[in-house]
Amino acid sequence: MNYFDTFLWVAFPWLAIAAFFIGIFWRWRSDQFGWTSHSTQIYESTLLRISSPMFHWGMVFVIIGHLMGLAIPKSWTRAVGISDVAYHWIATIPGTIAGVAVIIGLVGLIYRRVVNKSVFLATSTSDKIMYVMLGLAILTGFFATVSLQLFGGAHGYDYRETISPWLRQLLIFNAQPEIMAAAPWQFQAHTIAGFALIAVWPFTRLVHAFSAPVGYTTRPYVVYRSRDIRTQPMRRHVAWEPVRSSNRSSSPAEKDEAPWSGA
Repeated sequence: MNYFDTFLWVAFPWLAIAAFFIGIFWRWRSDQFGWTSHSTQIYESTLLRISSPMFHWGMVFVIIGHLMGLAIPKSWTRAVGISDVAYHWIATIPGTIAGVAVIIGLVGLIYRRVVNKSVFLATSTSDKIMYVMLGLAILTGFFATVSLQLFGGAHGYDYRETISPWLRQLLIFNAQPEIMAAAPWQFQAHTIAGFALIAVWPFTRLVHAFSAPVGYTTRPYVVYRSRDIRTQPMRRHVAWEPVRSSNRSSSPAEKDEAPWSGA
């Protein structure tokens, strides 16, 4: 085991995790007004209405799949009667479908930001970095799934024997970098991209993921009011007015002397 592998599979993940938690704490303490998704719906809504749900719902199932695959040991699924082959296809097929939805949604969101001038001007430097890091993590993960799991035979690559134990041991301070060093390069690239995304997460708009309300799916739509040309000006109700003489020939002096009364 060389120093490079030790850095990649021990030091780098821990640095990324530390940057994540410290960054989240710092962002919450210093920039709560910026803790938002920075929505650009007001500039363009057609593509957003299609791409955003595909991306977000796809990511929900991708994250669930990651948690199940990395946190649940193989012995647990065998104990409940799920064979390795059955688990492989249960994880691979829905994961591939969710990955396709995520990629289509992400492409639509990026296309929208590039093509629509107003949305492009509202895109910050951190947004650009976020899209690059997010795209790398998603594409490397999808490529690893398709190349090794979907077309890798009946069993595919058994990441529950290598990547899952490596991560669990890493999180309990019992790092075993030699396990991850023996994994296929596709999963290694995805792991590096994933931890890099974790490191920059607190400094981008991705922090809004931790503020999504429980009732998000049942929330009312944001209503934007538009000016209707058919709307008549509102009548002005004046509480009091000066009493004017009906005689238009009255002199200015007489008008100035006209008494005032409450209406």
